[in-house]
Amino acid sequence: MKTKNIRLVVVAVIFLVLSAGLIGYVGLGTLSGFGWQQIAALCPLGAFTTMIATKTFIPRAVVSIVIMGILVFLVGRAFCAWICPVPLLQKVKEFFSSAKSRKTKAKKKSDEALEIASFELGCKGGCENCASKCATSRAKFDSRHYVLGGALLSTAIFGFPVFCLVCPVGLTFATVLLVWRLFAFGDMTIAAVLVPLMLIVEVFVLRKWCTRFCPLAALMNLVGRFSKTALPVINETKCLETVNGTPCSRCAVACDADINLRHPVYGERTLADCTRCRQCVDACPAHAISMPLVYKKNGAGEMVAEISEPIDKAGA
Repeated sequence: MKTKNIRLVVVAVIFLVLSAGLIGYVGLGTLSGFGWQQIAALCPLGAFTTMIATKTFIPRAVVSIVIMGILVFLVGRAFCAWICPVPLLQKVKEFFSSAKSRKTKAKKKSDEALEIASFELGCKGGCENCASKCATSRAKFDSRHYVLGGALLSTAIFGFPVFCLVCPVGLTFATVLLVWRLFAFGDMTIAAVLVPLMLIVEVFVLRKWCTRFCPLAALMNLVGRFSKTALPVINETKCLETVNGTPCSRCAVACDADINLRHPVYGERTLADCTRCRQCVDACPAHAISMPLVYKKNGAGEMVAEISEPIDKAGA
């Protein structure tokens, strides 16, 4: 079974278990605060905003933030690929889209990646500053960080965790509970319409929620910049682009986090946003990509990150 299918199964099982617990009042909580009864790990963003809103130091929230910070330091944004239900909902969206639309989207991403690879290969030994002239200009902070700032600021102004009202993770479980009450007890309320509608807008209308809007992803990105474990590595002795000089970039096409592993300066995001989904590993036709426990920069399997510095350094 491919890794992407395993991930979907893992996400679906976690979602179904938590949904069943929510409906049955078992006390498992949701992904915003999961655990058992009073022992629960809070969403780090929810913990932050709760303390800001109440202007109170909450030990339980601080413990949750520390735990989540350690996990992100160790496995980056793995939560996004292996636990969060939003990517699962996006797969549902793709399922209902036309085959022609899916093929067109995939072909466009593939053509762009191949164009970059061909351009870079053509520059070898010639244009020293190809990357600095033509690569994506990438700032330290992106739209997600501004949404994160807005979430924190709005919480301070209104004295309430505003983003929690529109968080797609929370809306997903709220939709489950509302739909259950609607069919089980005939409990029809305005929330039964508005909550699913907001979820549809965020997941199905706002394109690339995870890479352009999600403030939780922004928070994990800040910690993930220091993570050096389980990152994808390209073995230069196997990669088709270095061995045969053949444009490939299958890893860039496969990455849902918009990271270009082979040519990092062209990606919309950096390895700080790696979700450890392993799609690049599965997609590589030469089996040149692995994810070792520790990030290393020398030897035959030299990290691509070492030879492709961020854009501001590439132009230096």
